[in-house]
Amino acid sequence: MIIMNIPKQITARMDYMERVIPFIGKNLIKVFTGQRRVGKSYLMFQIIAYVQEHFPEGKIIYINKEDLGFSHIKTATDLHDYVVSNQATGSKTFVFIDEIQDVENFEAALRSLLLYENLDIYCTGSNANLLSGDIAGHLSGRYIEITVYSLSYVEFLQFHTLTDSEVSLNLFLKYGGLPYIKHLPLEDAIVFEYLKNIYNTIVYRDIINRFSIRNTLFLEQLVQFLAAQTGSLFSAKKISDFLKSQRINMAPNQVQTYVQYLVSAFLLHKVSRYDLVGKRLFEIGDKYYFENLGIRNAIWGYRIEDRGKIIENVVYNHLVFRGYIVKVGVLGDKEIDFIAEKNNEKIYVQVALTLEEEKTMEREFGNLLAIDDNYPKMVVTLNAFDWASYQGVKVVDLRSFLMKNW
Repeated sequence: MIIMNIPKQITARMDYMERVIPFIGKNLIKVFTGQRRVGKSYLMFQIIAYVQEHFPEGKIIYINKEDLGFSHIKTATDLHDYVVSNQATGSKTFVFIDEIQDVENFEAALRSLLLYENLDIYCTGSNANLLSGDIAGHLSGRYIEITVYSLSYVEFLQFHTLTDSEVSLNLFLKYGGLPYIKHLPLEDAIVFEYLKNIYNTIVYRDIINRFSIRNTLFLEQLVQFLAAQTGSLFSAKKISDFLKSQRINMAPNQVQTYVQYLVSAFLLHKVSRYDLVGKRLFEIGDKYYFENLGIRNAIWGYRIEDRGKIIENVVYNHLVFRGYIVKVGVLGDKEIDFIAEKNNEKIYVQVALTLEEEKTMEREFGNLLAIDDNYPKMVVTLNAFDWASYQGVKVVDLRSFLMKNW
């Protein structure tokens, strides 16, 4: 079945296409994970358009599990039989499966379909544990996984045809980077209503229904708490103790389980602490950042007193978008906001709303200067400064940081 209804106006996300193109036509399953509505389906449409141009002799099978037309594909056997019966003879068949986690025992079908060397398979899913865990356990290195994130600041400018400016940055910090927002007037009432609906879909379809959660009120209160405390250091016990003070009783192990559900649905990112001296991860105490700041602001509010938390969240999001593995650094009694590692190289990043107070400067620069290695170190702050560095530590304003491909 050749797709005929690919949207005509697709804003290309070239960072992802450049990562996918080397694997097109190869007998590896390409798995795209990420929060709902971050653009996984449109990325597949871009790949389909690329395939149609570069492999005109190939056949395309497209299965969208959110389309009632594919409601008959319920199990691994249904999926396997549908693909095999519709594959091409004598040429490559490109198989695209949207929201594959809605197929029961889907990993068995993928494992079987890998036996057909003429198949090139792509799939998307909105649950990290389901896709990463199950596929990793069954496919033994026969797949690649690409996490799709909300729009970066540069992509946000591109999607909304804006130029880099303080006004554009504020729009990005307030509304986040879900691609569909480009079709909406950038007004609080309209955008936040849309984002609240997306949030409800994630919570009910990807968490409550999937994990059969009964205490839905606690789950929503937990999200509110994490939104209010974005980027703060927490353990499950600390969250549990706070909630008890609010007359909400929930054991720490259950808090930990619920938080993991939020992470698995890509609503939150969990960031572990790393001991720079002992070279080990701490078992207790993590930070949590929202995958999409617009959703965070829609459910909690966009408040001036939260600006520091918001810019810390957006710096973290930019680092992971750029492919870094990010941890929180611990050096004695000092904290490094982010240790970002990619290709065996590191950068250390501190985030400060402003550098106007001497105590702030002493803390942010002092923490970085205490690190005894030569990897790049920088302080990212909301406003530009006249000087570019201090004792070798770069000072970067937020807009410049988000515009650069570090």
